[in-house]
Amino acid sequence: MGDEGGGMQGGGTGMYQQGFQVPHQQGQQMHQQQPGGGVMDQLQEFWGRQRQEVAKTTDFKVQQLPLARIKKIMKSDEDVKMISAEAPVLFAKACEMFIQELTIRSWAQTEDAKRRTLQRSDVSGAIQKTDIFDFLIDIVPRNEPKVRGAEDVVEPISRSLSLSMGFGWCIRRMRLTDP
Repeated sequence: MGDEGGGMQGGGTGMYQQGFQVPHQQGQQMHQQQPGGGVMDQLQEFWGRQRQEVAKTTDFKVQQLPLARIKKIMKSDEDVKMISAEAPVLFAKACEMFIQELTIRSWAQTEDAKRRTLQRSDVSGAIQKTDIFDFLIDIVPRNEPKVRGAEDVVEPISRSLSLSMGFGWCIRRMRLTDP
């Protein structure tokens, strides 16, 4: 599994201090780049924009993701008794950035396959190729041909539960690794 430079480097330097463009905003520009080669440039540009956006943000009440839902997921951990007002806002922004980066990496998979529709297999491929997304390997199915059967009805429900439990696991792990 290659990382494509996706890991945090020496004390917080590297691509996480830069950024990249969201695929739907760059249109033709992304098609003109070499397959896979432009992803790191896009990521650097994205993270640069994210830093600038966070630095100039003054209104924290307006979020792209519902704060009540995030707070509900945070409370699903039995060890969490109270949540400060700032915590769901920070988690909302972190989730938003996570979704955007995974989308960009997935879109690169889509373009490598010469398609214009992002598919589940693209998300899975992006996760498999990026070390920082290793925690999702057990949650997101691999790109294997699937035989259709009765489990197709149960699978979406269990996958949804797995994502919720995975988010709770991330919260617990962050709490355990905090100094």
